[in-house]
Amino acid sequence: MAPKPTTNLLKQLRALMQNPQYVTETISAYIVPSNDAHNSEYLADCDMFRAFISGFTGSAGTAIVTEKDALLWTDGRYFLQASEQMDSNWTLMKEGVPSTPTQGGWLSKNLPSGSRVGVDPSIYTYNMWMPLQTQLEAAGCKLIPVNQNLVDILWNDRPPRPTNPVNPLGLEFTGKTVKEKLLSVRAQMKDKKAQFLVLTALDEIAWMLNLRGSDIAYNPVFFSYVVIHEDSFTVFLNPKQSSDEVKQHLTKEAGEKYEIKPYDEIVAYLKQHSLKIEGFAWFSENASYALTSLIPAKSLLAEITPVPLMKAVKNPTEINGMRNSHLKDGAALCCYFSWLEKHVKDGNITEISGAKKLDEFRAQQADFVGASFPTISSVGPHGAIIHYQPQPATDVPITTDTLYLCDSGGQYKDGTTDVTRTFHFGTPTQYEKECFTRVLKGQIKLATSIFPSKIKGNCLDSFAREFLWEVGLDYAHGTGHGIGSYLNVHEGPMGISWRPIADDPGLEAGMFVSNEPGYYEDGKFGIRLEDIVEIVEAKPPHNFNDRGFLTFETITFAPKQRKLVLVDLLTDKELTYLNAYHQQCRDLIGPILEKQGHAETKEWLWRETEPLVRK
Repeated sequence: MAPKPTTNLLKQLRALMQNPQYVTETISAYIVPSNDAHNSEYLADCDMFRAFISGFTGSAGTAIVTEKDALLWTDGRYFLQASEQMDSNWTLMKEGVPSTPTQGGWLSKNLPSGSRVGVDPSIYTYNMWMPLQTQLEAAGCKLIPVNQNLVDILWNDRPPRPTNPVNPLGLEFTGKTVKEKLLSVRAQMKDKKAQFLVLTALDEIAWMLNLRGSDIAYNPVFFSYVVIHEDSFTVFLNPKQSSDEVKQHLTKEAGEKYEIKPYDEIVAYLKQHSLKIEGFAWFSENASYALTSLIPAKSLLAEITPVPLMKAVKNPTEINGMRNSHLKDGAALCCYFSWLEKHVKDGNITEISGAKKLDEFRAQQADFVGASFPTISSVGPHGAIIHYQPQPATDVPITTDTLYLCDSGGQYKDGTTDVTRTFHFGTPTQYEKECFTRVLKGQIKLATSIFPSKIKGNCLDSFAREFLWEVGLDYAHGTGHGIGSYLNVHEGPMGISWRPIADDPGLEAGMFVSNEPGYYEDGKFGIRLEDIVEIVEAKPPHNFNDRGFLTFETITFAPKQRKLVLVDLLTDKELTYLNAYHQQCRDLIGPILEKQGHAETKEWLWRETEPLVRK
């Protein structure tokens, strides 16, 4: 697919940067982040400003346009995709590569003293704004809020903001009422002397209110804000979405005073309440600067709110739901991979048609709602594009000649799934098998690790890379992310990454994270193995300082292709683990396939889970 032509767009944007109708003084640089007003990872079409101006459609990245330059910062997941989607006007800035300057560093070095840097403050978070402001001031420059988004002015056919139905999620799935959640939040507000707390992240609001929506594709959320007071709360929601069903649900589950106001009244509401604060107004540091700047500095508490950690540590109902959803998902995956293996030699299954077939198998499972992200169905070289999404222009047949990487997930009312498997339906090379086995060894090492309670995930990341590093290989993405309970497929505040995660509170029992090492060769292939693991208590023979120890329990069940495993590279312990895992796949997924009448898939599962032995 040809890159998006941006010459005219950039010319128009640079003119707007000098237009007194929109900026009080000329700005020398304009920042276009990947954010919406809620710091969402995935965006509604109407909020894809950075994709519109640059042509790059990946989920992470920041564009900066100056009088002469157009630059795009993104991380290792997207280097290949960005270089293919952007035209020659753009320079790719590779985040994570030591020689790449930070955005603030580049601006400080390349702009003359006295320059003004503009950004729409409604899509720039407080914790992005404050350090950049300090850095620019040190260089004699200034960060300026530009309240009229300049890209919006150029975007003639910008889609409207979605206002899809909002639906209650029953206690059989949530496990806790809104009232119980509010009690916990208010106890922490009292400790922090917070007069009110503002929730801006959409998944936090959906979880807090036991409501779900579909305003952002693949994410069961709805555009809203919530302000929690000592004895009441206010929901800001488009009136079209404020149904009688929603009101009855909140009345029943909260059992207290609340009001629903229009979504766009949040600014006026905060301005009014900012005049009479005793104590603090508590925002996440990921709230927009447009909102936090309405509060006097002495009254602003900008730090992680109670909700992310409450949401991350699943309650017993959510834990059971997560486990159950992954069993259903495992059955759907086995149906897909067995079907694929049978028909791939016909040559008429493509990346896109394969992904659609997988959706069909998932849709057969109880309480299935939809996919949890666009399926990464990638053949050969496409597998090296870490977040590849097949498009009609790039779609190719799945063949027996190369590796096939499939990263996919489902939204079920009882849980969210995310799983990656890599297959070869022909004869893999010795090198491909070695790479696969080293990725598998890293996944097993992490899955079986025992670690102290509350240790940060950053400390565990190297376990998954050890066997790749031994031979000079690596991968340019994190190893694990949190996952929602019928919510966003990626959630914090914890994770497992080579980068420190600012708000990581430390790992504790009841959290769920992914375990997903990989290896990618540009232009050739990609390998990734991803399971979701639950953090559970471990019982080692000793307990240093009574700290308590934890380990992982894998809840994803789908075979890891036997033909790609070099048994001689596995230790006895690893081989025993893999064979035991495959036996679990039989024990747990086999009965589901039998009950659903998938006899052929069950036969495939048994073949794929035959114990591996040394020759």
